Amino acid sequence: MKVKGLRWWIIGLICLATVINYIDRSALSIMWPSISEDLGMSKNDYALILNIFMIAYAVGQSVSGRMFDKIGTRLGFIVSISVWGVATMLHALARGLFSFSAFRVLLGLGEAGNWPGAVKSNAEWFPVKERAMAQGIFNAGAALGSVVAPPLIALLWVAFGWKVTFIVVGAIGLLWVLPWVLVNKAKPNKHPWITEEEKKYILAGQSEADNNPSAEGLSMRQILSHRESWAVLISRFFVEPIWWLFVGWMPIYLAETYGFNVKEIGFFAWVPYVGAALGSLSGGYFAGRLMLNGASVDRARKLTITIGGVIMFLGLLATILLADSPLIFVVIVAFVLFGFQFIISNIQTMPSDLFSGKSVGSLAGLGGTVGVFSVIIMNFLVPIISEISYTPIFIMIAVFVPLGVASVYFFAKEIKPID
Repeated sequence: MKVKGLRWWIIGLICLATVINYIDRSALSIMWPSISEDLGMSKNDYALILNIFMIAYAVGQSVSGRMFDKIGTRLGFIVSISVWGVATMLHALARGLFSFSAFRVLLGLGEAGNWPGAVKSNAEWFPVKERAMAQGIFNAGAALGSVVAPPLIALLWVAFGWKVTFIVVGAIGLLWVLPWVLVNKAKPNKHPWITEEEKKYILAGQSEADNNPSAEGLSMRQILSHRESWAVLISRFFVEPIWWLFVGWMPIYLAETYGFNVKEIGFFAWVPYVGAALGSLSGGYFAGRLMLNGASVDRARKLTITIGGVIMFLGLLATILLADSPLIFVVIVAFVLFGFQFIISNIQTMPSDLFSGKSVGSLAGLGGTVGVFSVIIMNFLVPIISEISYTPIFIMIAVFVPLGVASVYFFAKEIKPID
């Protein structure tokens, strides 16, 4: 049996895994007003649980990046999604700060693998000119998951309560393993379902090392000896907190600022992620279109990152100056997250622009780890600063935007394969 466009089926499954990833991850924040009331927990408890998750997630990014380079993307995704699916289901047994923290550690370690795994899979299945588009489809899963999660979780919560909701959404991830094992049988050069035409098209757009099974990956020290690697790390340090502020704290912000309950959060919090989904697809398409029209990888990536940065920066200013109602706030945040996703699919693709083979997952994973550390710092500050106002927090992440864009230009004088 031959399947046309097999690479799009592969990235489609990874996109679906990312949807599940964000449903599982968002469940705690969306149901927190109910959970905190039942168990007598505070906002400071939430911040601590969130940061424990982020620390595990940061460690998991680097560990899973190496894991995917060692065992491959097929088995790597099975391990990652099985761990986070079981971890989500275990949340139903949580009774307080310690048990929630323990289950969030397991969730963070499992969910972290999704990102370096996707970057590595895209390097295997797509030519260079299509990788940002593939990454955009993958990242759209994060946005789609965030669109689906609030109403889905709110409806499950209304029907069954928070404990059963955790079990249901966790079980969905385990079911995903079945089509993944069936469809992703091997890499493009050995997959029995791929057409000869598609295989030639993919391999012609890649370097030899991308599909050379004997190629050795660089050590982390060797990767970091190249200035261009730091463009990935520093840009992610500044850009990542923007996304995570809204993922982790927007439900709490809506509850505190506008008095929303779980049901009301569920029917408002999905709006910004429509903008994020459009940004994911637009950023990947825009960069790919520039390359098809003759632009270099360097020009396409940097122009896309610059445009997304401008959109993000203006949107964050608008949250400070114009957001005087919940509807206006979530619409403005939709523009911010559009800009974020317009940028991030190109930044996340840079490891495969710079390196090949068994080094891609390692740099992608380390980039995720570095980005998460800045999120952890932010999460410690939010409960303290928000006692007075959320405005200084929005100002802080607005300043991060030009710093993130500038770091790409400063460290990567030219985005191209490193010998």
